[in-house]
Amino acid sequence: MNHVLLIDDDVELVGMFSEYLEREGFRTTCVHNGADGAREALRGEYAIAVLDVMMPGTNGIEALRLIRAGSRIPVLMLTARGDDADRILGLELGADDYVAKPCTPRELTARVRAILRRTQASVDNGPGVVITVGKLSMYPEQRRATWDGVPVELTSTEFNLLEVLARHAGRPVSKAELSEQGLGRPLARFDRNIDVHLSSLRQKLGPLADGRSCLQTIYRLGYQLIRD
Repeated sequence: MNHVLLIDDDVELVGMFSEYLEREGFRTTCVHNGADGAREALRGEYAIAVLDVMMPGTNGIEALRLIRAGSRIPVLMLTARGDDADRILGLELGADDYVAKPCTPRELTARVRAILRRTQASVDNGPGVVITVGKLSMYPEQRRATWDGVPVELTSTEFNLLEVLARHAGRPVSKAELSEQGLGRPLARFDRNIDVHLSSLRQKLGPLADGRSCLQTIYRLGYQLIRD
């Protein structure tokens, strides 16, 4: 799938993004308000949605809530530069990543490719591979995970980050590594994406036998998935 849904009330900007994406081999559909955009995203016909935060009526945050209530489609948020509150709230609600506006079509396309590369990547180890760490089981080809046999609902980026940690279980993984392997891009200065996604993962995964989270912060080294 290479069909991109663009949701933004700025018709001229969306047209520019759409034209560039289509030159790069993507199909695009453009919607110019949040309510219609959320309904369109829930149709299941798109590889990714690009969603602007600042829209009249149903804004991007409200549209994201509607999307996440019924779909795990990757969502890339467009946020105002320096607006950390909307950025963090969007990540907490299940956005996969964000791009600060103004941004170039080239930057947007690179970020879309990075998300889709991880989402759609085939597993080199062959079919049926299962990564098991304690009560956690991950099925990369099916993009699903379970904890003690119970399905865990993860966003695309949460799955990517947890897979990286699971493949390196028992040792710390730096934020730079997690950004490169999980987000598909270098870690930016003051970027809190990883921290917000890991906080969400802690809430979704069950505790260890002693009550601790299986995801531990290792001072100055990064994050570690504990073997239990």
